[in-house]
Amino acid sequence: MKRQLDGSKCVHCGKCSENCSFLKKYHLDIGDHEHLRALSYHCFLCGECTRVCPIGIDGRQIILNMRKEEVERAPYRLKQKGYLPLLIEKKNYIFKNYRRARSKKLLFPGCNFPSFFPKTMALLSKLLKERAGIDTVYDCCGKPIAELGLFREEERILERMNRFFEREGIEELVLLCPNCYYHFGSRLSVKITTIYEKLSELGDFGKLRLDGEIFLPCPDREKKEWMKYLSPFLSGELRYVSDVQCCGLGGCAIVKEPELAKGMAGRLGSLHRGKIYTYCGTCAGNFARNGNGEVLHFLPLLLKSGESADFRHSWTNRLKTRFL
Repeated sequence: MKRQLDGSKCVHCGKCSENCSFLKKYHLDIGDHEHLRALSYHCFLCGECTRVCPIGIDGRQIILNMRKEEVERAPYRLKQKGYLPLLIEKKNYIFKNYRRARSKKLLFPGCNFPSFFPKTMALLSKLLKERAGIDTVYDCCGKPIAELGLFREEERILERMNRFFEREGIEELVLLCPNCYYHFGSRLSVKITTIYEKLSELGDFGKLRLDGEIFLPCPDREKKEWMKYLSPFLSGELRYVSDVQCCGLGGCAIVKEPELAKGMAGRLGSLHRGKIYTYCGTCAGNFARNGNGEVLHFLPLLLKSGESADFRHSWTNRLKTRFL
């Protein structure tokens, strides 16, 4: 179905509010344009409204555009409060580290996987270096800044990366994070590859025989591109979680809606008692932080690191990447 950005076409069927705790809380649907404008930073940008809309209204993009419009109104700035720590860290990522970037192909893990899974990160970095000569760099893709509506800063981040890639002759980035993957899209000057494609090239890691459910991260729920590359590593009875909207960290909305965010993370544990698997470091870390210890990331399982999400030391782990 073709996507559209005209919220006035909404037929008020209620599908979006049925599937979104934010819309439900404020008794809104995606057609309530003016109310949504006032609450745009309360949205988790998970895209669930878009996926269920019977006429293809892209609610996620509509809300994101509202944020950009608010920032753009003179003078250009983020007028919303509560985001200073995020801006200090992410605007010009304070932990970025390119000192070992000597290869033409680079491992780009993003922010959160190294934060929550430092042991697995070290194993993976060593593996790719030894088997494929791939060095590791640490940086933020810029998605959190983009989701705040700071489109000028978003472009600066991408321009900075592209200048480096072009200057150093970089040809390919291997990504661990589906958020980075969909945020970059085709906007980089290099090829982007998922870690599961690269592991398939490097050798036989066997199959994980698993029984449980898979929590799909928000950006991959529709296309399931990452699942396509991950599937060759999986066997057993695996089903998708379909009744949890988001891990709670989408859209930077936790600043405005901490209770909704906590409720999303807690809902997984209250409704699903067995093993849950995911391929998003952010989801795995936030679920663990909210008491869902049975949520496991596929990479530690594949690499046999025995590591669970280290949410208690996530900031310290991220700091350490600056000095690797």
